[in-house]
Amino acid sequence: MRDELILLDCWASSYGMRVKIALAEKGLEFECREENFQDKSPLLLQSNPIHKTIPVLVHNGNPICDSLIIVRYIDEVWHNKSPLLPSDPYERSQALFWADYINKNIYSIGTRVWRGKGDEDQEIAKKEFIECLKKLENVLGDKLYFGGENVGFVDVALVPFTSWFYTYETRGNFSITAECPRLVSWANRCVSENQSVAKALPHPSEIYRYALNLLSKDPK
Repeated sequence: MRDELILLDCWASSYGMRVKIALAEKGLEFECREENFQDKSPLLLQSNPIHKTIPVLVHNGNPICDSLIIVRYIDEVWHNKSPLLPSDPYERSQALFWADYINKNIYSIGTRVWRGKGDEDQEIAKKEFIECLKKLENVLGDKLYFGGENVGFVDVALVPFTSWFYTYETRGNFSITAECPRLVSWANRCVSENQSVAKALPHPSEIYRYALNLLSKDPK
């Protein structure tokens, strides 16, 4: 009997992209259901009654919430193919640490960058954002991927945000390529050499149009 996998998602969500990559890395078929944030589906409200947010993966009727928890769940359930987390306990702890670092910094700081209006906070956010990326670039070092020779847990945690890089740069008037060239090369490699990533990430121009649409609805 084939597993039933339903992903409750929004196409522009970096968190949902993580789950799509992980599922693709495992070769799993799934149904993706787009959520309307202004009219959330009964399944979403039932599956994630605490936060009422996406993504949610419903596996044979059982909901799993929070993107990194979902990715880890996928890796543990289908552990025999394309492992994302290292088997070594120390290396696994480091991967979890940096994925958590990404979770706590990239979205929140990046949002301040692209939503900024040339104010002081936007300038501060740009500096903080580059500092975060440089730290991650140092962790990457000379490796092909954060996971070594193959895409791993940290790669899955970070690469979806690269689809927003053009939006960050355009709205913030700075160059991530100039500041973090090795990280940008890694991002390009992830897309060009991994179908699981290429299919999950929207084109940067689509994300930019999405961001501008959100800004047009901002009462501020």
